[in-house]
Amino acid sequence: MRTRIKICGITRVEDARAAAGSGADAIGLVFYADSPRCVDLAQARAIVDATSPFVTVVGLFVDPTREQVAEAIGACTLGVLQFHGDETPGFCGSFGLPYIKAARVREDADLVQSLAPYRAAQGWLLDAYHDRLYGGTGESFDWKLIPPDLARPVILSGGLTPDNVGAAVRQVRPWAVDVSSGVESKKGIKDAAKIAAFIAGVRNENA
Repeated sequence: MRTRIKICGITRVEDARAAAGSGADAIGLVFYADSPRCVDLAQARAIVDATSPFVTVVGLFVDPTREQVAEAIGACTLGVLQFHGDETPGFCGSFGLPYIKAARVREDADLVQSLAPYRAAQGWLLDAYHDRLYGGTGESFDWKLIPPDLARPVILSGGLTPDNVGAAVRQVRPWAVDVSSGVESKKGIKDAAKIAAFIAGVRNENA
């Protein structure tokens, strides 16, 4: 199985082009005001307009209003929605687009129970737990905490870098990997060489 790759937290057209040029399957746009990688609608539209064909654009939200999601969908062509907060399954599935539900992994959390209501999700994104932040922390978690045979495809996130993504793919065998801070020169600014190295690390394990 080929591991899919998403480069998240894109804020610039050139970073979207670097991701697509290196072979990313998807890019992520953050519509969460508290994130240093948040984009406004004009930025998002410019990035989407410059994105290569067959690269999926994912819109990331944290406890948004219905109007915020609809506004983002209306402003630019999103292929998938990604929810990181306490959104209900009904809310996540109400926009006519496939969605991904994220969960923050910790030892005392029952992933199977917490994600079971989101069986309609296209995939479950597993990220490191932080009590205040929703992704992009640069922190990893113990991959052994991931239950075997989860009901939906696993998208592995949290502290992935060009240096450890090969080991992550070997151990977890996720459907996809998702990286943000691990391929940056500074918050919100991607490094084209790191993107290429990250993707090469995944491809080497899939060879």
